Amino acid sequence: MAKIAQQQTLSGRQKAAILLISLGPEVSAHVFKHLREEEIEQLTLEIANVRKVDAAEKEAVLAEFHQICLAQEYITQGGIQYAKDILEKALGSQKAVDIITRLTATLQVRPFDFARKADPQQILNFLQNENSQTIALVLSYLQPDQAATILSSLPQEKQAEVAKRIALMDSTSPEVISQVERVLEQKLSSTVTQDYTTAGGIEAIVQILNGVDRSTERTILDSLEIQDPELAEEIKKRMFVFEDIVNLDNRSIQRIIRDVENADLQLALKVASEEVREAVFRNMSKRMADNFREEMEYMGPVRLRDVEEAQTRIVATIRRLEETGEVIIARGGGDDIIV
Repeated sequence: MAKIAQQQTLSGRQKAAILLISLGPEVSAHVFKHLREEEIEQLTLEIANVRKVDAAEKEAVLAEFHQICLAQEYITQGGIQYAKDILEKALGSQKAVDIITRLTATLQVRPFDFARKADPQQILNFLQNENSQTIALVLSYLQPDQAATILSSLPQEKQAEVAKRIALMDSTSPEVISQVERVLEQKLSSTVTQDYTTAGGIEAIVQILNGVDRSTERTILDSLEIQDPELAEEIKKRMFVFEDIVNLDNRSIQRIIRDVENADLQLALKVASEEVREAVFRNMSKRMADNFREEMEYMGPVRLRDVEEAQTRIVATIRRLEETGEVIIARGGGDDIIV
């Protein structure tokens, strides 16, 4: 009992230090990569002050960490209520509440957690008659692919206004979030928690626009160029479209050619500029480039929609390669090229 009492009196920082010591230096080094400099300094000092880790104490800290990891996984799978129900069955009601409370406080479970597990069409049915600010608020908290689907389905006259409001959004008070959540929660029959969270901004709308079709993307950016040219330019700087292939280095283009479907690349190049075609053909073998030209010639007229869909799939591949560090995209005028 004394050991349990002692473990319960440990601070969060002390528990973190014991956890890192238990995990070993190699794993701890990887953890440190995800922490702020201030947090690293505090944990390093705490680890230095730990003289000996009692076996029971270590076991208790590892057990608590495991429970929190499981709770977070349950929240990701089915929401907070789902996690609470599972934990209650495994650990009892009070323990489940303690873990969920601690988790939502420390990890800041984002508002509209329930909506991120809903079908975009269901959310659209609720949002389509709402004002642009309400739509922008909800889309800011959704997964980018969900938000992209909904934004693409809105009337064209509303798309640019919603995009602009997302881009210019900063912090929203819990009262406003709570009011919108309550209504949406009733529609979708789920559970959610509230918290101050920063959402929206340039990066949010860029992620959303990266997921919409090319026609919607052009409509929104064209409208924004009229309403707010500086904002439109800032958004475009952070986006990558098919024509931007000409700005990539040869190694990146060669990797893209290997990863995309030939049929998609032939369709995408069918209406591409000569500059784009040359950039791609330059990075193929002569035989492959000749075959591509033949196939494109035999293809005849193609639907613009098919071309845009092929370009969208190629851009999605490029963005995936960028996320893994296999392709480097220069953004914002090339000042942030990574070497």
